[in-house]
Amino acid sequence: MTDSHGTPGVDPETLRRLAHDALLTARDRTALLTGSVDDGELTAQHSPLMSPLVWDLAHIGNQEELWLLRNVGGREAMRPEIDGLYDAFEHPRATRPSLPLLAPAEARAYAAEVRGRALDLLEGAELHEGGRPLERAAFAFGMIAQHEQQHDETMLITHQLRAGPAVLTAPQPPAPTDDAALAAEVLVPAGPFTMGTSTEPWALDNERPAHRREVAAFHLDTAPVTCGAYQRFIEDGGYTDARWWAPEGWAMVREHALSAPLFWHREAGQWLRRRFGVTEPVPADEPVLHVSWYEADAYARWAGRRLPTETEWEKAARHDPASGRSRRYPWGDEDPTADRANLGQRHLRPSAAGAYAAGRSPYGAGQLMGDVWEWTSSDLLPYPGFAAFPYREYSEVFFGPDHKVLRGGSFAVDPVACRGTFRNWDLPVRRQIFSGFRTARDA
Repeated sequence: MTDSHGTPGVDPETLRRLAHDALLTARDRTALLTGSVDDGELTAQHSPLMSPLVWDLAHIGNQEELWLLRNVGGREAMRPEIDGLYDAFEHPRATRPSLPLLAPAEARAYAAEVRGRALDLLEGAELHEGGRPLERAAFAFGMIAQHEQQHDETMLITHQLRAGPAVLTAPQPPAPTDDAALAAEVLVPAGPFTMGTSTEPWALDNERPAHRREVAAFHLDTAPVTCGAYQRFIEDGGYTDARWWAPEGWAMVREHALSAPLFWHREAGQWLRRRFGVTEPVPADEPVLHVSWYEADAYARWAGRRLPTETEWEKAARHDPASGRSRRYPWGDEDPTADRANLGQRHLRPSAAGAYAAGRSPYGAGQLMGDVWEWTSSDLLPYPGFAAFPYREYSEVFFGPDHKVLRGGSFAVDPVACRGTFRNWDLPVRRQIFSGFRTARDA
């Protein structure tokens, strides 16, 4: 038996408990994010890039009803008239405030009723290996827990974009214990490794199937690029020198007069940032946050380096050179713990570079899980043998050169939606997401 989220060998009752706990954890976070502001702020659109928080709340319930109650349980639709309102592909975020959305009290009641019925359904679901694909190993329940946590991250982005005083608080993350002794980079030797997964039962379709990749030797930053390092790029004229920028990135800089990461501004000779309603000095030792792919790529060029490929990132994070196998996480197969990674909105900020010694990979790279999503140089493409499941719109419609892959999760991501094979993606212009990066170079 393994000790992961429903990997082969875990008995159905353990799977049932894991799915139950994951759903409750997600709902607790949703309740905090939607309960910390009044109804006016729930229905307001704080940025055209994001939905009103009340849309996310009802969308979470609608997706849970669709996949668990209707698809798994075979139940009649509770509110078929709202399906179109909460279809993310039917209405762009900028137009959602104009829709006849459920009011906050109604959205809460709907999501709560769906959840109660879903938990009842979970109690009797057939989770054994011979069950239907959506039920097997509690896949649909894990998918819905991941979906809700992904929207919890989206809602946290909305909290960051909203104006007004702080409504969320969290303790400071732990300080590094041995950062002074850390090398700037680690060597990942050449050779094959197994990328992706065919056994992680809650893995989503774009993580599958497992396949072998050959990787040339490369050096990778031990930790994500810090705010202090990024300030040196700014001070060296990084935002005024077209040499470092992809043409589209340079056009973005010029059009929007960019001069620093999103939420930064300079005052009295000091860089300040706004973080969840609080203005504070930019911490030099913390991984830089809220940078686009173009900014990450420009910094890497300026530094004489490059962004790692997605394949390089995953090898550095998962490959165990002693055994030749790929781990679930940099530290091994055990689930994340508070001493290994900054996840779950526990601190509401990245930890200082060099933190979480217990979470480092066998090659010595740290903070590959949590803290900041890390841009890679790779486009989002399917793995060999990819099959869309359970619907094309989760991954397949995004494949191609328009979206860049991010890896590793951020402080805003729950462990249920973060593992060594998990693939995130976004447009290279995006800055509001909790994105940072580390750099690489050929060996």
